[in-house]
Amino acid sequence: MASGTTLAGQEAVSALGEFLASPPEGTPPEVLEAFSLFSAGPAGLLPPRLFYEVVEQGPVAVSVTDAKANILYVNPAFERLTGYRREELIGKNEAILSSNATPGSVYRGLWRTIEGQRTWTGTLVNRTKEGSDYLAELTISPVLDRDGRIDYFLAMHRDVTRVHALERDLRQQKALIETVLDAAPVAVVVLDEQGRVLVDNHEYKKLLGDLRGREPVELILAAIREQAGFDPIETVLAGRGFKDVEVSIDPSGASPRWLACSGERADAVDASARAFFGGGKPAARRVLLLANDVTGRRREVERAQLENLRARLAEQQLVQGMREALAAAIYQIQVPLNVIQAASAMLSGGGCHPETLAGMMQQISATGERALATLRAALPEEVTEAGAIVDVNDLVRQALGLMTDRLLAAGVVVEWRPAPDLPKINGHKTQLRAAFKYLFDNAVQALNESGGTHPELRVVTRRAGEAVEILIEDNGCGILVEDRFRVFEPFFVAWRNRRGRAGMGLALAQEIANQHGGCIQIDSTPALARGCRARITLSGRETDG
Repeated sequence: MASGTTLAGQEAVSALGEFLASPPEGTPPEVLEAFSLFSAGPAGLLPPRLFYEVVEQGPVAVSVTDAKANILYVNPAFERLTGYRREELIGKNEAILSSNATPGSVYRGLWRTIEGQRTWTGTLVNRTKEGSDYLAELTISPVLDRDGRIDYFLAMHRDVTRVHALERDLRQQKALIETVLDAAPVAVVVLDEQGRVLVDNHEYKKLLGDLRGREPVELILAAIREQAGFDPIETVLAGRGFKDVEVSIDPSGASPRWLACSGERADAVDASARAFFGGGKPAARRVLLLANDVTGRRREVERAQLENLRARLAEQQLVQGMREALAAAIYQIQVPLNVIQAASAMLSGGGCHPETLAGMMQQISATGERALATLRAALPEEVTEAGAIVDVNDLVRQALGLMTDRLLAAGVVVEWRPAPDLPKINGHKTQLRAAFKYLFDNAVQALNESGGTHPELRVVTRRAGEAVEILIEDNGCGILVEDRFRVFEPFFVAWRNRRGRAGMGLALAQEIANQHGGCIQIDSTPALARGCRARITLSGRETDG
């Protein structure tokens, strides 16, 4: 190893001697002197000839100027970059390459730096011989003589026009993506494996403000876990994305908001140098979460459902009204018919030649029977509804929704306190809604007749073992103790304003409750100074009553 190093050193010294004895034709003497300075040092680091060949054949454009920036030497790469031949540049000032697109302040800063014997690195807009502009990244270093004065400047030029264009395109693309994300009507957020927010958009920040500082992603992830039954982070990281999963978030002090959520995996690659050939760290796992606020659409759907329910209940109530009217007519006709039949029997058995009267009475009886048959035939058939598993809270809420206009018109303040853990029961949805509406109608009528200045309606649901209990309280005129059972009798009406009242609402509500294995009671607790409390119990076990 030692002998090899010595031989190489001898060859380098020999090459240096040959170069100094016979420099290449056209080599300026200033360059030879500069090369001698570059190779100077205690160990003679680089022989001038070798240095010259490296610069001549190197891919980087190199120029050497005097202290006034007059060109003394350029290499072939410089010629290729600028379009000028060497002989066209030697003796010319470097200003031949300048373009008026470079601000004067840049040049002033450049000269201030290199005249201060410091290296300057920066970018200039230069111009080729053909007149086209290009971006030149320059590094200019002063070369000092033995007395410490500037003799030469060594400059390395690199065309960075394409790099600049790529960087500009990337910046524009990034700005465009950020603009699109911020303009999107969907909250967009990128999460790490622990669910922490890494990137978000304007809509997400707006949601953050609406929730008064509560982190939306925490509420969204919790809602997906509870309502959709899966962990969104684990699901996405396992490679299973999800789309348009609708969940509601219910921040305290605000109405529920519905969000349609989608999630996809969006891993971040390792951008370190070690990863250039694929040997870097594993890609950082990321989750892209989108949340589209569909509260308005959901409310429209609920409003449409309420309108549909209102129409169905109106139709049902119309049919029920017809049934009530016909049933009342039947009931009222039955009494005189019974009297007529009794009188006819007495006359027929009296032996007083009442043939004519008896015949008339028999004719009246027969006609009455036919009228009864006709009225019974006119009764519309009751529509049967298939049973289903029902959520009583939903049905009570929908019945209250159907009463909204009437409650507002009466100025009633409603306190709605649903239990969060009610058991589901078997039931007929339309019938149960109708029963609740009958009870609400009764409460509003009591509030109207009481003439109170602060009408209130309180609705509470709670668990009663495997059954459900609903309390409907009002501070209206109340029900007399002796009438607490009579109000459930058909055709019983205790209101002062009897117009449009057939007295069948509470009777029908009790019948529906009985069909669902329950009952309705008028609470006589002395805790109520005024008003009424109806207690409805439903077990979902259908009866034959």
